[in-house]
Amino acid sequence: MTQSVPSLNDLDMKRIQSDFPGIQDIHFLDTAASAQKPLAVIQAMENVHTQHYANVHRGIYSHSQKTTEMFEAARRKVAGFLNAPSDNEIVFTRNTTEAINLVAATWGRENLGQGDVVILTELEHHANIVPWTLLRDQKGFTIKVAPILPDGSLDQSAYAQFLNEGNVKLVSLIHMSNALGVINSVAEMTAQAKAARATVLIDASQSAVHMPVDAQSIGCDFLVFTGHKVYGPTGIGVLWGKEDILNAMPPYQGGGEMIEKVSFEAVTFKSAPARFEAGTPAIVEAIGLGAAIDYLAQFDIEAVQAHEKQLLDTATQALSAIDGVTIYGTTENKASVLSFNIGDIHPHDVGTVFDQMNVAVRAGHHCCQPLMKALGVSATVRASFGLYNTMDDVDALVKAVHKVKSIFGG
Repeated sequence: MTQSVPSLNDLDMKRIQSDFPGIQDIHFLDTAASAQKPLAVIQAMENVHTQHYANVHRGIYSHSQKTTEMFEAARRKVAGFLNAPSDNEIVFTRNTTEAINLVAATWGRENLGQGDVVILTELEHHANIVPWTLLRDQKGFTIKVAPILPDGSLDQSAYAQFLNEGNVKLVSLIHMSNALGVINSVAEMTAQAKAARATVLIDASQSAVHMPVDAQSIGCDFLVFTGHKVYGPTGIGVLWGKEDILNAMPPYQGGGEMIEKVSFEAVTFKSAPARFEAGTPAIVEAIGLGAAIDYLAQFDIEAVQAHEKQLLDTATQALSAIDGVTIYGTTENKASVLSFNIGDIHPHDVGTVFDQMNVAVRAGHHCCQPLMKALGVSATVRASFGLYNTMDDVDALVKAVHKVKSIFGG
């Protein structure tokens, strides 16, 4: 007997949409850039500011103790969200970009050098390219880039060949493309990398909100994501790393909180995560991230995935039927992102017309210039879906495409 997939019914969607004040007057299709925030997150952060705000880890008074407990509770929630073995493995950063830079500046600087190979892919966001190119120019290792196939998926044979060529010290790999929605088989690719004795970093910025992300099941050494893409606030991100690896890494920044003893002659440092969290942290933002994880936990992830897939499939079919529309990333293994162009019309012009029709999309290279080059374009229009989107948003997207064609004749 076939088991039915759970769904979000009309009543669920009405309640969900009422949870997000930022979408009440707009067809918001730019969740891949930054998701809207539910009231639960907004109110949790406001409550800290108005009821018990204080610095954490240092005060003996009740406000500080309560805020400290909520801050560390957020760390425990993130650990559970990623199925991390210990909350000591959760380092708070400003965002994914800082998390990758932290790994590059500490683990990378200590472990990479001439003769070593780092494998990246053509799907990577600039945040997973630039830190490694900066370090390569200083340390002299080689970067090899796994290419994409015409449907946007990775060329797995090229990836395997790079591993077989030897000297691979690091594979740094995106889980889900922010520009195309393509999902990489990160568990399998990690297993291949481990067989080649490589360390593995997974960029889960896009995937963390759309599917289960289990650090232990993936088998990687580092995993990163950012709060503002999982319906949490900006200014807070996460680096997960295996505890023994984190504790073997030198500090990223120096200052208060990350130290054990300080003198002008010598300094000793705390274990992870504190050794990587110098200074006053993003207290309220971390608590907001914890509230976002609590908000997501109320939903069946399979129901959310089915809902978002229906939106993506319907929008893809509708745009595919329109003359002059080219869709990028046509592999079946993708989620939530629809990237396209309309004839020769510049994506910025498309985005401007869309805005006039109250449809918010992203137009540009999406911080993926090497990927755009591989696709043979300078930019695309990107519509991205979240928990709160409905078929009304898909209809508005399709109407906006027809409006662009009527104006420009594309």
